Amino acid sequence: MEPEVTVNRTNVVTDIHPCYEIDNYSYALTTSPSIVCVLLYVFLALLCVFTICGNLLVTISIIYFKQLHTPTNSLILSLAVADLLVGIIVFPLSMAFSLSSCLYHEGLFCKVRGSFDISLSTCSILNLCCISVDRYYAVCQPLTYQTKITHHVVVIMIVMSWGVSALIGTGVIISGLNSESCEERCFINVLMANTVGPILSFYLPVIIMLCIYLKIFLVAQRQARSIQTTTKSGATASKMERKATKTLAIVMGVFLLCWSPFFFCITFLPFTSSPVPIPVIETLNWLTLANSMLNPFIYAFFYSWFRSAFRMIISGKIFQSDLANANLH
Repeated sequence: MEPEVTVNRTNVVTDIHPCYEIDNYSYALTTSPSIVCVLLYVFLALLCVFTICGNLLVTISIIYFKQLHTPTNSLILSLAVADLLVGIIVFPLSMAFSLSSCLYHEGLFCKVRGSFDISLSTCSILNLCCISVDRYYAVCQPLTYQTKITHHVVVIMIVMSWGVSALIGTGVIISGLNSESCEERCFINVLMANTVGPILSFYLPVIIMLCIYLKIFLVAQRQARSIQTTTKSGATASKMERKATKTLAIVMGVFLLCWSPFFFCITFLPFTSSPVPIPVIETLNWLTLANSMLNPFIYAFFYSWFRSAFRMIISGKIFQSDLANANLH
């Protein structure tokens, strides 16, 4: 995501990126990288590889194994595709055109980078919001779950998540184009990037998710107290639903840890007397992107069927025989 930051070019050297050098007030990749630069890019490259591989495993697992063809997993698939595109598109563009360089000299590729960054990040958040709605009906209204959360409803959720994300990403970037004709920061630019964008992309979905998960937690507590009066099969089903909800709540918790610092930072930027150092903003931006790498590992750690699917894919068993109907446990 791209915050609006006031750039003081007279103090530009103090905020220089370790892999960039200044040439006529514009950033360019250095021809003689330092050890810090090399280590930084090795770390970011590994982060990119893990993000792509992890989300690719989730995507292949859900598409290939029929046991994973459920409404919840369809939403998880949409989330994995968004995170996969972050690894394929946003990571390389962010390494080639860093936030530091784009703040000082925003060209076409910086605008493309910002558009994909905002759109895909927003899509991940909205997918998590849809997943929380799915979990609400699964845990709080289990008798009507299959009639309310159908594949048709899930498709509508996914299309809306991607559509709204594309509109938000495009809107923020278009508003940023007006800044070139302003002597100072345009009001509409600041309003979109630091207020409207964060509210639609982060704060509103997070409030919705927190309210839903609080309701789910309270219902799960009541179910736990009454589980002794249920049948064994009913208890097993209830236990599975609570475990799934707990796992997805952990996904959200990790998401909040990765995203909250960045959004708090860009939201309060216009109200601070001294600007936040650009390296701090860029570090927080990479922390948000790292969230796309963490979700697949959470699935693998908590879901036995995902672990089984990952093992079959990594070992190449799915290429040796037809295992689409295999029983994952």
